[in-house]
Amino acid sequence: MQVFIETPIEYLKGVGPQRGELLRTELGIATFGDLLQHFPFRYVDRSRFQAVRELHGEMENVQLRGTVSQVKTLGEKMGRRLTAKLTDSSGTIDLVWFKGIRWLQPVLKDGAEFIVFGKVTEFNGRLNMAHPELELAANWEAGLDNALQPVYSTTEKASARGLNSRGIGKLTEAMLQRPDFYLPETLNPDLVTLLGGISRMDAFRHAHAPRDQRLLDEATRRLKFEELFFIQLQLLKQKVLMARSVHGVRFTKVGTLLNDFYSKHLPFEPTNAQKRVVKEIRKDMGSGRQMNRLVQGDVGSGKTLVALLSMLISLDNGYQCAFMAPTEILAQQHFATLSRMLKEMPLEVRLLTGSTKTAERRSLLAALKSGHIHLLIGTHALLEDPVVFHKLGLVVIDEQHRFGVAQRAKLWAKAEVPPHVLVMTATPIPRTLAMTLYGDLDVSVIDELPPGRKPVKTVHRFDSSRNAVFAFLEEEIAKGRQIYIVYPLIEESEKSDLKDLTDGFESLSRRFPLPKYAVGMLHGRMDPATKDYEMARFKKGETNILVSTTVIEVGVDVPNASVMVIENAERFGLSQLHQLRGRVGRGADQSFCILMTGDKLGNDSRTRINTMVRTNDGFEISEVDLRLRGPGDLMGTMQSGIPELHIADLIADVEILQQARSVAQRILDADPDLRDPAHVNIAAVLSDRTRNKPLWGRIS
Repeated sequence: MQVFIETPIEYLKGVGPQRGELLRTELGIATFGDLLQHFPFRYVDRSRFQAVRELHGEMENVQLRGTVSQVKTLGEKMGRRLTAKLTDSSGTIDLVWFKGIRWLQPVLKDGAEFIVFGKVTEFNGRLNMAHPELELAANWEAGLDNALQPVYSTTEKASARGLNSRGIGKLTEAMLQRPDFYLPETLNPDLVTLLGGISRMDAFRHAHAPRDQRLLDEATRRLKFEELFFIQLQLLKQKVLMARSVHGVRFTKVGTLLNDFYSKHLPFEPTNAQKRVVKEIRKDMGSGRQMNRLVQGDVGSGKTLVALLSMLISLDNGYQCAFMAPTEILAQQHFATLSRMLKEMPLEVRLLTGSTKTAERRSLLAALKSGHIHLLIGTHALLEDPVVFHKLGLVVIDEQHRFGVAQRAKLWAKAEVPPHVLVMTATPIPRTLAMTLYGDLDVSVIDELPPGRKPVKTVHRFDSSRNAVFAFLEEEIAKGRQIYIVYPLIEESEKSDLKDLTDGFESLSRRFPLPKYAVGMLHGRMDPATKDYEMARFKKGETNILVSTTVIEVGVDVPNASVMVIENAERFGLSQLHQLRGRVGRGADQSFCILMTGDKLGNDSRTRINTMVRTNDGFEISEVDLRLRGPGDLMGTMQSGIPELHIADLIADVEILQQARSVAQRILDADPDLRDPAHVNIAAVLSDRTRNKPLWGRIS
């Protein structure tokens, strides 16, 4: 009987029910397959040692070889500890254990030679190593076939019960050595050859117990390719299925509405980038297949105009449009902008949010169902069951990563024929991440700012320069400009020294007093009516300075606001800093972003601040953000349902990702249904991955 990767981990020798539960709860290892994919996060070269004389202060991952002496037990009860000295030709270091004394004591013999591995610290002026991993030198030499020793991630609780790195390694070794453990090949022979001829079974063996660096490199490349290849294959296969089975409405004409708007009501000439993206959208919507297109554009690049022109194509063909935004402020902003742009057009534009009054909602829903409303803008309220369209043809989703796939599916289901889907994001996504997050979408990029827009000048100032900053704000206000000042907290916190908004508001009100100046305040805890009142005052120019939290990160458009001051800028992420900066620079005047920080900055904080000062390019900023935060964090904020990466790294393995996507595309171009006998392995894996799982890619 063969053992497969789905076999529960309890069936592995050395595990059992108690350890099995610990592996499951602490490390997420429930099956043989989970243990197989719990890869080492680094390797220690067992053939290299440091000398005691080279040690100092605090040092991680130190490997020593020496003779043990003066083994003794000290203290009583809770203070009981086992101590020893390890001596090599250059000096002596103290070893100490507070746990596991009973089984360690018989092993530690005076005069025996040991290999020890651990962290060096200094205590009372002496170097010591607490709880080092140790092995008799004779045993170590016998196992030197594998010079690279894997190091596995674990937890304190698991380590205390024998599931430290060494314990996990022993379990993995026991699993891989079982003669009945079966690991089927997943790639076709040509691909295996392309990747160096290493089989899947050998790749896993060498990744967990590499004999040398060359074999480790070959094994990890094969496994990284495989992981990324099947993600790309699945995404690209969804595109094939969608093009074949999900037929969209064919918008055959560009009619009066678009032509009239373009020739008579367009406030400015679109950029070449906007024209290019609209042309791509027109081609999609006229193809007879459902459009699923992502439009990426930096803050202020003109995505809303692209969406409006796309909606006019839908309206010219007799279909309604839905425009969904993640927050009420953003929905109201889009409603105000689109209503203003369409005020001379014979179109009914309405807004539906959670705040819409019952009577208004009732009349709105009736008008929507009868077809009298052409364009409905709203929040999650658009997803409610009573919202019924007469003839829905296009759905525009702004900042789509804030909506779950099930919510988007609900909106899609409101049309008789699957509507075209246009997804917009002002969060520039690194190309490597876009290939994984949105690999099933067609992607358009607006990489050009409208004419007349000047890049925002960004500067970094320490708290000690605050008076000079205030003097600059006075100069800008004297020119008739307005100011945003953003704080990370609403109220003072005992646990944090961050600047808080309420204290800042009071200080600024004293520094910029009435009647010469007016300071307003905006934050997320305010009721909607108060928020609207404060925002309306700022838009009308009745408030010179708006003190706010990040509630203004998206959706606030005041062209007269020329300065953005961000307090404790070191505490914000790069993408958030970039979004906040995008609230200024929306008019023709030169705008400024001032990043205020304390004097002490960590390396990552300094990198973020320097990046913001150096560039306004959102895509360059997103690449730096990806390096700093890692793909897991960014993917988590952008979209749920992305397969977890076990060994590949979207930052380090860009070249492998591109190769994997290229190979997947080539295979599907030649054999879209994977019926060629040469593709039997990859077809089986893909079938297993998609069985009983929704193809969310069909729903953008």
